[in-house]
Amino acid sequence: MTSTQLPTARFQRLKLYYESHELAFDIAAFAGGFVFDIAMLDRIDAWSTIVQQAVYLLLIAVILLQMFFAEGEPALDAAAMPTLKRWYYEYRTPLVHFLLGTLLNLYTLFFFKSASLFVSFAFMVVLAALLVANESKQLKAQFGLSLKFALFSLCLLSFCAGIVPVFVRSIGPFVFLLSMLAACVPLAVINRRIHIHAPGRVRQARRQILLPFGLVLIGFLSLYLVRLIPPVPLSLPFIGVYHNVERGEDTYKLSHERPAWRIWDHGDQKFLAQPGDRIFVYFRIFSPARFSDQVLMRWYWKDNAGNWKLQDSIPIKIVGGRDKGFRGYGAKNNYQPGDWKLQVETTDEREIGRVYFDVTMVPEAPRNFEVDTQ
Repeated sequence: MTSTQLPTARFQRLKLYYESHELAFDIAAFAGGFVFDIAMLDRIDAWSTIVQQAVYLLLIAVILLQMFFAEGEPALDAAAMPTLKRWYYEYRTPLVHFLLGTLLNLYTLFFFKSASLFVSFAFMVVLAALLVANESKQLKAQFGLSLKFALFSLCLLSFCAGIVPVFVRSIGPFVFLLSMLAACVPLAVINRRIHIHAPGRVRQARRQILLPFGLVLIGFLSLYLVRLIPPVPLSLPFIGVYHNVERGEDTYKLSHERPAWRIWDHGDQKFLAQPGDRIFVYFRIFSPARFSDQVLMRWYWKDNAGNWKLQDSIPIKIVGGRDKGFRGYGAKNNYQPGDWKLQVETTDEREIGRVYFDVTMVPEAPRNFEVDTQ
């Protein structure tokens, strides 16, 4: 075997090995890409993140439209193509799936960070299913361009749902509807261009582009109505229960008596209440720079029938921009023993996060508090 034949032989062996273990390679690539995206994830309002998403969406739209117009046309002779054009036709589909997978990973992480898992579990399941669909050869073959445009629609709607509040500097029903309207604009432009330049493909566009987008849009609006769309761009990186919270010049001092071995608790989630004690809940909320809005601290107590009863709802005004999040707290004077939870919600009642704790009444006795600084 000559020296020029050796690399070719090695390449063929690698190719055969890949084809015989393709499923394992696909799973490893999917998991590795997800971990890489976690490591590289920046703030949702970072210009690098915004530009990356916009460029990916533009590339996907251009490639899908080219595939849309090429569908049904005679196949081109690959041997007669220039090298770059031949590479494009050979790798355009894997490139689209890579870009879609990266964006879906990104939005899954953003939505995961922006809500309690208890509330957003259904939405996360939908995103996870679509991530799997993007990697499924059977689904790709069965639904073709329609599936690709549906995934593109999901990415476009997710992009607008996260970015429009960043620029409006607020959230709420009006801002959410505005973000959905913003996502409709590119599809309206595409549909208009097809009507003008390719009227013979209007029915095809309705089936492969507009119908998938409409179904995804209806799904988004339905999930919002039942409060399962996470309140991006807000997130709650920290929340805990304490015996006292003192605000200093640039720090908060959090007093607790949590045993050192209860490392999974934030503060006194096993709250031993002596006479005169107040319950403090401290939290940090991330929001973009120059963001200004209001959240609600809702205190719930579980009655003897096992039902959560709302005891208090306290509005807190938040201002964004701090890297570690806006810091705030609430205190409760009147309470009773039992199971409690505090939920931090937006004004349109979408949950950002929660903390559970239980209160036990104990007699007055000496105690030593540990103090954490935030």
